Amino acid sequence: MKVLSIQSSVAYGHVGNSAAVFPLQRMGIEVMPVFTVHFSNHTGYGAWRGPLLSGTDVREVVTGIEERGGLDDVDIVLSGYQGADDIGDAILDAVDRVKRRNSDAVYACDPVLGNATSGCFVKPEVQELIRDRVVPHADLLTPNQFELGFLTGTDPRSIDETLDAVELLRAQGPRTVLVTSVERPDRPADTIEMLAVGEDGAWVVQTPHLPFHANGSGDVTAALFSAHFRRTGDLSFALERSAASVYGLLKNTLESGQRELQLVESQEEYVAPTASFTARRLR
Repeated sequence: MKVLSIQSSVAYGHVGNSAAVFPLQRMGIEVMPVFTVHFSNHTGYGAWRGPLLSGTDVREVVTGIEERGGLDDVDIVLSGYQGADDIGDAILDAVDRVKRRNSDAVYACDPVLGNATSGCFVKPEVQELIRDRVVPHADLLTPNQFELGFLTGTDPRSIDETLDAVELLRAQGPRTVLVTSVERPDRPADTIEMLAVGEDGAWVVQTPHLPFHANGSGDVTAALFSAHFRRTGDLSFALERSAASVYGLLKNTLESGQRELQLVESQEEYVAPTASFTARRLR
């Protein structure tokens, strides 16, 4: 399997490509990372250094890969945070180039817009780009519950409401949707869920809710789920395995007392998770 991953990069810590690439490589997957920024650290620290790359920069790198024949056998184009609309255009152009060579290739998009705590934190033009132009081109979408509501103009809370919102999203183009950080009001205390819906049905998996937030965990989740589902075509397996791996990563990070994901230290979690969770079929 080969992945073209167009995301941010940081030297210190793990978000974007700096979170997604290593777990995929540890699973034996070839990854070609293309950077949209190269910062010293993620912006959650409030201060950072380094360049924001342009859509032209991204196109140039993808063109160079294309000239080497590197786009001929790409299985997944993976994208995350899109800081400007020209970056989004460059990503969609890369998707088009890949699919012209391999019609079975999958565009897996993590539509980073915000969260229930902070609200929407991207520019209005990026909101419009993702909602109006990216979503219809994505084969696999991995929004959190807030982003699902934003993209569909709904406020999903219960499982049924979340499923209804997913179907609105799937009607726009994506065949498969993974909803992360599902917090329905009637869930058992100290738990959190992920819900996956595809052409073969809908599944939900429940894990303990660890009491902290780690930047980059969504990037790891999107990468692992996309790879497992593309490799096996098994929605429930991809959901269970991704949930187990990310739970192990987050548990190790919490126990370390560190702010940044313990990505390298947790490498066995990507190939042999220590925890296991069983997905429940919803339909």
